[in-house]
Amino acid sequence: MTPAHFALSSSFMLGLTGLAFHRTHLLSALLCLEGMMLSLFIALSLWTMQLSTTNFSASPMLLLAFSACEASAGLGLLVATARTHGTDRLQSLNLLQC
Repeated sequence: MTPAHFALSSSFMLGLTGLAFHRTHLLSALLCLEGMMLSLFIALSLWTMQLSTTNFSASPMLLLAFSACEASAGLGLLVATARTHGTDRLQSLNLLQC
């Protein structure tokens, strides 16, 4: 295992464990998702550079565009829940109530 592969897989696993175990605030969950997406972006970019082909050169940019859309939707949900519920704590949100 190369050091770059180890760093990328450990950063992805760190974001995943942060998402799984520290779910108190919506903002911390969104930051963990962003960390996971950035580690996937860097891994996909390194993978396309190692292959030295132009077939997969657009896939990192496509993943980055989807990551930006996910971040903007998450921040919109954060603002909406903070306005309606007064807090971003995940325990105060009820999915059965509109």
